[in-house]
Amino acid sequence: MASTSSGAGFAWTPENAVEAARIIALYPEGRQASAVMPLLWLAQGQMADSTGSAWLPVPVIEFVAARIGMPYIRAYEVASFYTMYNLKPVGRYHVQVCGTTPCMLGGSDDVMKACTDKGLKKGGVTHGGLFTLTEVECLGACANAPMVQINDDNYEDLTHTSMMAILEMLERGETPKPGSQIGRTASCPEGGPTTLLQLAENG
Repeated sequence: MASTSSGAGFAWTPENAVEAARIIALYPEGRQASAVMPLLWLAQGQMADSTGSAWLPVPVIEFVAARIGMPYIRAYEVASFYTMYNLKPVGRYHVQVCGTTPCMLGGSDDVMKACTDKGLKKGGVTHGGLFTLTEVECLGACANAPMVQINDDNYEDLTHTSMMAILEMLERGETPKPGSQIGRTASCPEGGPTTLLQLAENG
């Protein structure tokens, strides 16, 4: 059954029904409630696919809770505690700007300014449903600060200019290349290796 934007009538797609069964089977009998986090994540992804907004309306949380014999309020407690779950509609692109100390020292204020210069507003859905802007705590890419997470992708080593370019690409329906925006691989030093150069050349 197709779900509406409010989550009414939510049911797993055939593919997600298989995945949900696989997830639940990972846990011992009587411990199926432990599957609540991956099931909520799966449901949020299905809402994104079907409505364009990755969030968890009440009927969707109720659906997940019922599948694992958990009271709704317990599932809601999980969904409301972790910021990975959205309890209200978000834009097609959820722009999460890290504002923790390493990113702040690296220039996250410039990244946030790029977002606001493009008309994004914290907590709001803008550009006809295209963007939601959120300031978040550490996203775990401190060596490549400042960074943002947009949906499931990280964009790192950002400046005001590169952040503007990413948002403009998304507006045009293009897919920006995730990862470092200055060309480094993972958390390699900026400009390339500075030690063990012979090993790097032979590797």
